[in-house]
Amino acid sequence: MEPLLLLKAAVMGVVEGLTEFLPISSTGHLILTGSLLDFTGETVKVFEIAIQTGAILAVIWEYRERLLGTAYGFTREAVARRFAQNVLIAFLPAVVLGLAFGSLVKRHLFHPVPVATAFIVGGLVILWAEARHRRRFGQRDLEGARHARVETVDDMSAMDALKVGLLQCLALIPGTSRSGATIIGAMVLGFSRRGATEFSFYLGIPTLVGAGVYSVWKQREHLAASDLPLFAVGSVVAFIAALLCIRWLIRYVSTHDFRVFAWYRIVFGAIVLLTAYTGIVNWSE
Repeated sequence: MEPLLLLKAAVMGVVEGLTEFLPISSTGHLILTGSLLDFTGETVKVFEIAIQTGAILAVIWEYRERLLGTAYGFTREAVARRFAQNVLIAFLPAVVLGLAFGSLVKRHLFHPVPVATAFIVGGLVILWAEARHRRRFGQRDLEGARHARVETVDDMSAMDALKVGLLQCLALIPGTSRSGATIIGAMVLGFSRRGATEFSFYLGIPTLVGAGVYSVWKQREHLAASDLPLFAVGSVVAFIAALLCIRWLIRYVSTHDFRVFAWYRIVFGAIVLLTAYTGIVNWSE
């Protein structure tokens, strides 16, 4: 395989790992990066979804003690059963709606301009949600005081899980951000910032692994054994980048809000739209 292709795969892995768990849309960034790198096609579409598995393995590694504890305590501890039940409940809406509308969304919205538009809209939603959060909790939110209805993932009800799962379905629209929809949406529902962030991590495990396996199986006719190095490089790099990002993000949310990501989305989306309109950058369609 050409070294240039492996380099492009590594770049895409970095982008995936750094953006998957931030509220800025990994899918949107992968579409835009692939367009700039001239790294497109049916195989690349599968690649973009498959390397999400590399990123989610970073969550599994980082939270391995909690996940193992849930597995071992499932038959004996109510907390473990409730945690597993809530992740499953939140996962199911994405399965149903993804199977029903996934192909339609990919045909019409997996292009740079719709992604950039979703970036801007998502940024405005984050600014609104953060303003609402500050009005309700003020400085207490960043001082560690207990104030949220759902402080940790163990405080969640089944209805909380269902609502977050429905919000995750907004991420079917590329550029929306799965993490953004679940974290910001959960905060609006009354979760603490840390609780919302950690549940988004856990919910990503079945969602992203399932999407990766399903996509690879469904598009297997577009793949060949010669593509294995491409997928391996992208997945390994995504794992490393995601692990660093997860550890940083948990520290960040203890003392900061998400407004910086909102402004990043708005500015970045506006730049893409401006360059597309003026022809400065030939975003491939």
